[in-house]
Amino acid sequence: MVAGFWCSAETPSAESLPHDSQFTMSRKVVRSSKFRHVFGQAVKADQCYDDIRISQMTWDSNFCSVNPKFVAMIVDASGGGAFMVLPLSKTGRIDMSYPTVCGHTGPVLDIEFCPHNDNIIASGSEDCSVMIWEIPDGGLTSPLTDPVVKLDGHSKRVGILCWHPTAHNVLMSAGCDNVVILWNVARGESVVRIESVHPDLIYSACWNQDGSQILTTCKDKTMRVLDPRKGTLLLEKEKTHEGSRPVRAVFLSDGNILTTGFSRMSERQVALWDPKNFAEPLCLQELDTGSGVLLPFYDPDTGVVYLCGKGESSIRYFEVTDEAPYVHYLSMYSSKESQKGMGCMPKRGLEVNKCSTNSTRGSSDLFQEDLYPDTIGPEPSVEADEWFQGKDGQPILISLKDGFTATTKAKEFKVHKSLLKTTSASAGNQPDNSGEVQSLRKEVKDLKAAIEELTTRMKELESWRESK
Repeated sequence: MVAGFWCSAETPSAESLPHDSQFTMSRKVVRSSKFRHVFGQAVKADQCYDDIRISQMTWDSNFCSVNPKFVAMIVDASGGGAFMVLPLSKTGRIDMSYPTVCGHTGPVLDIEFCPHNDNIIASGSEDCSVMIWEIPDGGLTSPLTDPVVKLDGHSKRVGILCWHPTAHNVLMSAGCDNVVILWNVARGESVVRIESVHPDLIYSACWNQDGSQILTTCKDKTMRVLDPRKGTLLLEKEKTHEGSRPVRAVFLSDGNILTTGFSRMSERQVALWDPKNFAEPLCLQELDTGSGVLLPFYDPDTGVVYLCGKGESSIRYFEVTDEAPYVHYLSMYSSKESQKGMGCMPKRGLEVNKCSTNSTRGSSDLFQEDLYPDTIGPEPSVEADEWFQGKDGQPILISLKDGFTATTKAKEFKVHKSLLKTTSASAGNQPDNSGEVQSLRKEVKDLKAAIEELTTRMKELESWRESK
């Protein structure tokens, strides 16, 4: 079953937070916060998606992506890799024959919708390729096997994808070849290859809020901040967490970094770091002795971070503030079924008026501006070529007060087909050599014609020889 839940908040009351012995942070003094009574609520059964064969791969990616139009999840498939894309409204039992996106020759490891076009989704696979797909508005009516763009540049499987938050058609991929590639998707080009920075497997990679920096974690226990256009190292912190299990890291809106990992004694931890001083964490909290990697989902509008683990049945929420101990436990959502994948809906896809506003949890249609400030919209602030040339752009914010409705046409996904036919993924900007390619194609065509003529001539000679 694929299900969803939404979080809501109550107006603060005098009651204290519930005691939870798993957490070591002090709750002797009740902290003032509008999120102190946040709670998660699962959607009803008729709003779920049933009978979907979620992939059994053990890769630690989200396995799920969602936007205001579609929900996508990686599924089991024979003879290659596949993922399913469903319109949000197509709830209930999903037929076994429902069409999938199935162009990869190996299992799909990661998928992510483009933040600037809800119909575009990227996929990374064990077949070492990245593919870009365009989903029709009503969803698929037949299997989709041909991508809009295929990006070849990794020598091993591709397990991490992340679209640039503000630049149109810029995609980051990271593979098991320890290489990070930045793609200009519309041109089918790998513009930047970061090959010599990571000595071992890359566990996570993400952008900061305006996409001017990249944050990675690696199997060598080192967290790195990179200049994406130069491919150079800006900052690094060794042994972010002492344990040998994977570390995850995300940029916060103030530039600080939140990480999840394991202690030397295999206890799960969450930590907050100031890049200006990596000597010691601002906060380091031990959570429990669970074995699953905790995947952080950060909401920049509220400062709330959600920690989810595959194979678990709970989601924890924390509020990150500028007052010690900085990372404050809020609550935990628990369900009866374990999680296999997680995705976070952009705020513009939420029904923001569905919010509890009093101690009796009665629903209200009032818009709570303090809970839903202006949020990131779908419009990019800079084009790919401009960004690669050095121009940064801040996220363009939208108001959710009356519910988001697009005032401009969705950003069209344009592909330079003359380039895509000839581009091989390699480092640096690729020149427009379509004239040379046309010349080569003519030579190949002439050679084929010559071969056919010689073959015919040989057959005629053989027939003449046999007749003698």
